Amino acid sequence: MYCPNCSQLVPDNTRFCSRCGLSLTELAAWLAGHGVLSLPDPRQKAVTPRRKGMRFGAKMMFWAAIALPVFMVLSIAADSPGPLFLPFLVFLAGLSILLYSRLFGEDVPVNKFQPQQPLWFAGQGNNALPPAAETGIITPSRREVRTAEVVRPPSVTEHTTKLLDND
Repeated sequence: MYCPNCSQLVPDNTRFCSRCGLSLTELAAWLAGHGVLSLPDPRQKAVTPRRKGMRFGAKMMFWAAIALPVFMVLSIAADSPGPLFLPFLVFLAGLSILLYSRLFGEDVPVNKFQPQQPLWFAGQGNNALPPAAETGIITPSRREVRTAEVVRPPSVTEHTTKLLDND
């Protein structure tokens, strides 16, 4: 795959271009979709923990209702109401999970998707990274720290000349 911003060859599993810094995560999805970027439908309701719990409880109640005729046949064959205890217990467990989720479940959706960043393709912009947050202007109250100043080591000949002078 080639970076659409600087045309550098990059491996398919790369997240950012090493030359220009372009985010390539959405680009791989765009190429896989033959030019169509599939984004989640914003109209679709997000699944909340509350809704998940209610669905799970309803599914347990449904399967208990499906299993009830089978266990009823078993109780008739055994001539005892003992086998009916299991679907009744599963039904009550599903009902309690459903009610607990309805009353105490959180109704805040869990974000699976991060906010989409705009894709910078060739022709739409030259910069792949946002502008710098601080320009670094030096004011009179703020002095520039010079870290590149290195004390020059003394010359070897100067050191030996000083030794000769002492003799």
